[in-house]
Amino acid sequence: MKKTLISTAILALATLMSVPAAQAKEWKTVTIGLEGAYEPWNLTKPDGTMDGFEVDLAKDLCGRIKVECKYIAQDWDGMIPGLNAGKFDVIMDGMSITAERKKQIDFSRPYAGERAGFATLKSSDLAKIPGKGTIVTLSGDATKDKATLDTLREALKGKSVGVQVATNYAEWLAKNFKDVITVTEYKTVGEADLDLAAGRVDATVGDITFYASVLPKPDHSEMTLTGPEITGPVWSEGIGPAFRKSDTDLRDMFDKAIGEAQADGTIKKLSLKWFKIDMSPENKS
Repeated sequence: MKKTLISTAILALATLMSVPAAQAKEWKTVTIGLEGAYEPWNLTKPDGTMDGFEVDLAKDLCGRIKVECKYIAQDWDGMIPGLNAGKFDVIMDGMSITAERKKQIDFSRPYAGERAGFATLKSSDLAKIPGKGTIVTLSGDATKDKATLDTLREALKGKSVGVQVATNYAEWLAKNFKDVITVTEYKTVGEADLDLAAGRVDATVGDITFYASVLPKPDHSEMTLTGPEITGPVWSEGIGPAFRKSDTDLRDMFDKAIGEAQADGTIKKLSLKWFKIDMSPENKS
């Protein structure tokens, strides 16, 4: 009996040693998941094709990596499940790089920084929150950020604020304001803005680049930014592409390509084209 077990073990070991090592996947096509509804990061044109900062950047990165890019629309709240289920290979959808998300997925280096702010109606008393036109850097530590938080808490007390679900903005509101405001979550920022225009919420909070894109449009003519723009570690390590933890080779390919695009000015050029400001991250090459 013992001899049989030993022989079987030896045979199994020999069989294992004879099997070639698994080869890394040869990436010829990469499918990128995005909302197609987060202008100017990404948007869907009338003919159904995708456009925007991230689409332009993806085309550049895929050219450097020498793979074919394909795009698939995905609701925001299904992004991470869709990636891990293999529905697509990369998320490029204005996704913040956070420690919580790193538990589920991997990120390469960021391709953009992050700034957020509040929007309200021009006729609202919230349009007069102090700090409009300024930029404040928050650490994420409530003690260090107390002066700014106290000003905002006082201004927003008793109000309702709309925010996109499953974002770091939603988490920040819940952490710092839930005792003084009513938070309403939406699947998209656009839905929050519709409720703002209809008077169902008093303000919304979101990415400054999104507001910069939509506020000049006629259907947003009654909206305005209010209070300071907020940047810094409070949000994230930046905006970047996300990958399955198993696809380290693809992550590394994108990491290298983003570094090259940052170094040669491509990211800055695309940022100015779509955002009218330079949102490129600090060069980490």
